[in-house]
Amino acid sequence: MPKKGYINFEQALKKLQHYCAYQDRCHYEVRSKLLDLGVYGDTLEEVIADLVKDNFLNEERFARSYARGKFRMKKWGRQKITSNLKMKKISAYCIRKAMTEIDEFEYEETLKEIIMKRMGEKEDWDYALFQKTGQYVLSRGYESSLVWPMISKLRLKSEI
Repeated sequence: MPKKGYINFEQALKKLQHYCAYQDRCHYEVRSKLLDLGVYGDTLEEVIADLVKDNFLNEERFARSYARGKFRMKKWGRQKITSNLKMKKISAYCIRKAMTEIDEFEYEETLKEIIMKRMGEKEDWDYALFQKTGQYVLSRGYESSLVWPMISKLRLKSEI
């Protein structure tokens, strides 16, 4: 009789195939899930190898869909997306590929939209609001080289 919590290769593979089919996953998430299930050593590596071979696990596909989703749904900037991908131990190559999913025009329009929403319909754009808005947008992961010129440009348009 197997120990409580022990699962064999076939059971682990089936569980992880379902886990990966539900949503794109990275190697780090899959490895953590296997460890939580009590799968270690060679069995863990064999399960991961089978998942990769059967295309259930594809790091580049994960990175691309992650970047697309976080940008379009949560309106995160490139820096925040990159940082989160690094935390998931995604390779630099896959991160570069993921960043190609973000259209430059759409990125700038989203930045403009976030700034305008944050500034609101205020007539008076004072310095404090200017700074707070900039810090907010920077915290969303947008690059300062884009944020400050965009805020200045929008501020000048509102003063006309």
